Amino acid sequence: MAIQVGDKAPDFELKDNHGATVRLSEFRGRKNVVLIFYPFAFTGVCTGELCEVRDNLPQFSDRDTQVLAVSNDSIHTLRVFAEQEGLEYPLLSDFWPHGNVSRDYGVFDEDKGCAVRGTFVIDQEGVVRWTVRNGLPDARDLTEYVKALDAL
Repeated sequence: MAIQVGDKAPDFELKDNHGATVRLSEFRGRKNVVLIFYPFAFTGVCTGELCEVRDNLPQFSDRDTQVLAVSNDSIHTLRVFAEQEGLEYPLLSDFWPHGNVSRDYGVFDEDKGCAVRGTFVIDQEGVVRWTVRNGLPDARDLTEYVKALDAL
């Protein structure tokens, strides 16, 4: 079941592309979070979306917002992907137990074995204030994230 607007965002602990542990709860009371689930590193639509976020990071930092991107890739894959694409925000690995956080957020596709394109805007209190879910081939619109942050 997908997380809905108004729900408390499930806390999680995942390793980032550098092997550091990141907990969603670390941002409570400090920053909003844009939590972006994507299927796989090195794929066309995913690379395009994440590079668009990279190119627009000031739109998030100016709004006291941390971007966290989650896929079911290993941390090693994510490290190479981030280096190749110049991604300077955390890429989190939901590799093992495979897809547990993606399942908690209702965006794991059991048949494909990966997360679909789900985004959650989470306020500083840990409440989901906006969400969108797209199919695997359908890119999301970054301007919608910014609009959602401006409405907080």
